[in-house]
Amino acid sequence: MRELLSKQNLDYMDRAREVAEKYVRPRAAELDRTAEYGWDILEALKKYELTGIWIPKEYGGHGAGVLDLCLVVEQLSRACGGVGVAYAVNALGSFPIMLNATEEQKQKYLPPIATGEKLIAFGLSEKASGSDAGSLRTTALKDGDGYVINGEKKWNTNGGQASIFTVYALTDPSRGMRGISGFIVEKDTPGFRLGKREDTMGIRTVSVHELHFENCRVPKSALLGGRAGDGFKNSMMTLDRARPGVAAQAVGLAQGAFEWALRYSSERKQFGQTVMSHQAIQFMLADMATQIEAARQLVYTAARVIDSGAKNVNKIAAMCKVFATDTAMKVTTDAVQIFGGYGYCRDYPIEKYMRDAKITQIYEGTNQVQRMVIGRALTRELSELTANLEVKVEHFADEAAGELVGAPE
Repeated sequence: MRELLSKQNLDYMDRAREVAEKYVRPRAAELDRTAEYGWDILEALKKYELTGIWIPKEYGGHGAGVLDLCLVVEQLSRACGGVGVAYAVNALGSFPIMLNATEEQKQKYLPPIATGEKLIAFGLSEKASGSDAGSLRTTALKDGDGYVINGEKKWNTNGGQASIFTVYALTDPSRGMRGISGFIVEKDTPGFRLGKREDTMGIRTVSVHELHFENCRVPKSALLGGRAGDGFKNSMMTLDRARPGVAAQAVGLAQGAFEWALRYSSERKQFGQTVMSHQAIQFMLADMATQIEAARQLVYTAARVIDSGAKNVNKIAAMCKVFATDTAMKVTTDAVQIFGGYGYCRDYPIEKYMRDAKITQIYEGTNQVQRMVIGRALTRELSELTANLEVKVEHFADEAAGELVGAPE
């Protein structure tokens, strides 16, 4: 696998792996138990120059691609899925700014994110609009030279740590999703406050909060891109770009769980031999390893497609997210099974991998929604394919008719 990666790719991957082994793995169980944020791990990421690598160089980042982002997320998640998403969600929050912000907004917000000085979060989902993001109810109504935001956001990962939020709200409720606009809201803005922190099953080191806006007044300069009505399109483009990061988190979780299962099965003895010596377990491990590698290559392919500048990436992004996260759930569940009763206890780290893996099938678009995205893309492709086939059939029919006319009696 390493031979397929560039020198730059390997550099990011190896640095992330070192951070994971030196700083993340020793703290993973404690951070899960206490639900505290790993600020010391953030300092390590700064030390290894891994914060904000996806941000363009002109704004203080490294100008690295989505593939490099995925390599870092995968290695961090291999040691702790919560730390992996705590890193990746900063990309999710900053992609809207990279994709759609004004130059002034980019100059103001991207450099402190690139250095790790400030963290960012992404506010799209609401209590009544999760998968159906176009039906959100938070409003941002024009008032003088600014906007007044009212409403609530749900499932805001990184909410407790972020000081910058990209938030989506209706600036023209009469237009539905075409009336959605993006805003950049700072944490200390009057009228904005954090709501309750969710008591999550996994990824417990990174907090997930509600966001409340009560007559929260923001200046016109907070309007993302300086244009109203672009929010829904911008949020969908952002999620397409970010989904390989979730998939990379899933691959890292699966790889980490697999390594624990492989080690345990080679040491644990039953019926006078190691568990791994039994064909039933060998087959489980073989399937796990194969599924992980297939998921990894699909994630890397999706990331490369996005990095190529391709315009339509929603199908490949959805495919890698679905396959990798389903793989993570399958592999981590099988790893718990290999550990037997010990796998169900917190004395061993394996149950945490399964808890962390579950959310990857849910956030940034549930896997059911991703299958809808893939299905719709296939429908469009079928229409194009059918049209092309009809043209070819007519062409062949014309050629055949011509041959028959000129054929001897």
